Amino acid sequence: MRHGEVENPTGVLYGRLPGYHLSELGRQMAERVAEHLAPRDVTYVVASPLERAQETATPIAKAHGLDLATDERLIEAENVFQGKTFGVGDGALRRPANWKHVVNPFRPSWGEPYIDQVVRMMGALNAAKDRARGHEAVVVSHQLPIWIVRSYVERRRLWHDPRKRQCTLASLTTFTYQGDRIVSVGYSEPARDLVPAHLLAGARPVKGQGKAFGA
Repeated sequence: MRHGEVENPTGVLYGRLPGYHLSELGRQMAERVAEHLAPRDVTYVVASPLERAQETATPIAKAHGLDLATDERLIEAENVFQGKTFGVGDGALRRPANWKHVVNPFRPSWGEPYIDQVVRMMGALNAAKDRARGHEAVVVSHQLPIWIVRSYVERRRLWHDPRKRQCTLASLTTFTYQGDRIVSVGYSEPARDLVPAHLLAGARPVKGQGKAFGA
């Protein structure tokens, strides 16, 4: 699961910075998904250590009477633009100081290598699978790591257009295991009606509203 909307009035790419919590709308998203998952056979709930992921996972764990676990491997990807604004129409790509960080989209040059994200996310998924073997686990992380591990499992290239990620706020990307092997991947948006239109999967970026906040 990707976490819900974050309170971010200055519009920075918050990445791994501490102190970024869910907004009121984000809390509503978390509660909606908790209600959606309440009938499921969930026996393990684990989240990234960042506040927004912990706050998203808490009502899910509570609904199933579970303690919330934390796995550092589920954290947001590293990004050199953390703490800055970087998005559609803000002029970030016209600043010479930024050019050295965007020369290689295949690695990528601005942050944590994609393959490193695959390794840690697969480790976290496999650990959750083992803890909930025969049942279901809910794993709360962030948009880029979720999309990258899904791309790896579905045998797509890891470098991509960020605008085309199918990983909306509070969405569920489901990995189904048969034994120790992933046999299918699903996707759903239980809180879709709460997500602002310009943030839905596949929406066209809007100037001033398309910043990659590091979700």
